[in-house]
Amino acid sequence: MTRRDAVAKLLAARDGALVVTGLGSPSYDVHAAGDRDDNYYLWGAMGGAALVGLGLAQAQPAKRIMVITGDGEQLMAFGALATISVAAPKNLDIIVLDNQHFVASGALTSLAISLAPHAFAMSEIVTWLMGALTDRGWPDVWIAAPLSLTGIVLLRLAGPGLDALSLGEHAARSLGMNPVRLRWLMVLGTGLSVGGGVAVAGIIGFVGLIVPHLVRPLTDRRPSSLIVPSALAGALLLLLADVLCRIVPLVTELRLGIALSLLGSPFFLWLLLRMRRGLA
Repeated sequence: MTRRDAVAKLLAARDGALVVTGLGSPSYDVHAAGDRDDNYYLWGAMGGAALVGLGLAQAQPAKRIMVITGDGEQLMAFGALATISVAAPKNLDIIVLDNQHFVASGALTSLAISLAPHAFAMSEIVTWLMGALTDRGWPDVWIAAPLSLTGIVLLRLAGPGLDALSLGEHAARSLGMNPVRLRWLMVLGTGLSVGGGVAVAGIIGFVGLIVPHLVRPLTDRRPSSLIVPSALAGALLLLLADVLCRIVPLVTELRLGIALSLLGSPFFLWLLLRMRRGLA
């Protein structure tokens, strides 16, 4: 039986359930079984399917909620399972599909691991995937700093355009905002600032989600005024989290990327609940 056949059989017994799909193949599989108004295809929110399902389950306790997602997508927010286990909604089912590989970029990561020339290289790749500042020094700073600083400068140049865009696209155009220029500044600025850090420290998620929300009340709430404070506060958050990871008495050191994922998943749920109260 193929994965798509399995999904079709699951949906045949849905009995009016609301279905939330994870990023990538699960969305295609559910759509192939028949598009419906009560299917919610989650796209562009990595690791968010289970938490969206939790929010729906709590908002609609009389409805059954099915989350159909992939193993790679779920691993992006593994800490969400802890939050869901505490809430323990009886109307929520989470189906995780194991397709033996990660789609797109994940497949390239799997390829890199499989082609590792020796066990030490494989260990280094896995450590990078978990994200950590362990064994990093000034040579790594000199690699990341030029790229990250250039990216921050480009994002700062995009600030006025982002301020105008917060008024709406038509109002922004009337104020002289050039959408093509703004798009390139955002793409290059984000790629350089994030890529420089990821290249040396690995994958450390949720910093960009947590920090701007913490810093925004301390500013005038314009996007342009958040860029530099968010960069500084993000560095402070990483430093504090790394110190805590090193002093927590565990058998082995807790990796920084995993620790911030455990912190970021409940924070993401809190944001969803706050948005729900704001729309009520």
